[in-house]
Amino acid sequence: MQKIKPFLWFDNQAEEAANFYVSVFRSGKIGQIFRAPEGGPLPAGTALVVPFEVRGLECIAMNGGPGHPFTDAISLTVECADQAEIDDLWQKLTADGGQEVACGWLRDKYGLCWQINPANMPELLRGRDAAGGARAFQAMMKMKKIDIAELRRAGGLA
Repeated sequence: MQKIKPFLWFDNQAEEAANFYVSVFRSGKIGQIFRAPEGGPLPAGTALVVPFEVRGLECIAMNGGPGHPFTDAISLTVECADQAEIDDLWQKLTADGGQEVACGWLRDKYGLCWQINPANMPELLRGRDAAGGARAFQAMMKMKKIDIAELRRAGGLA
């Protein structure tokens, strides 16, 4: 059992977001949802707390109301096996109102920040030597979605 879990505050889309993340990563599950009882501040049956898991990461989503939007100060990093995985996750997470940011960062349609990077990003940014590492870093700074082949070329690894 994971003892530290990301707790994600949504205005009113916790259940929708949890289902979205499970579908994007094609793994995981929704746990037992705690729903509002009769006589509470929300309509009875409304999801309040939605536990979910993606790729072995246990998370909790909550419908807490407006006033606490996500910021770039926290993000979830996904280490991808190859360019195809980067491309797939990038497309899904930026769809329907998500935004590309920079250097492998994006914001999904719920405002949550993600870093979609190759698992070997440190190697790519080191390059063949110090000069190659500097070129790879400069190439990355111009990217939104990470292009592994371009980082390899810039770093002298191709």
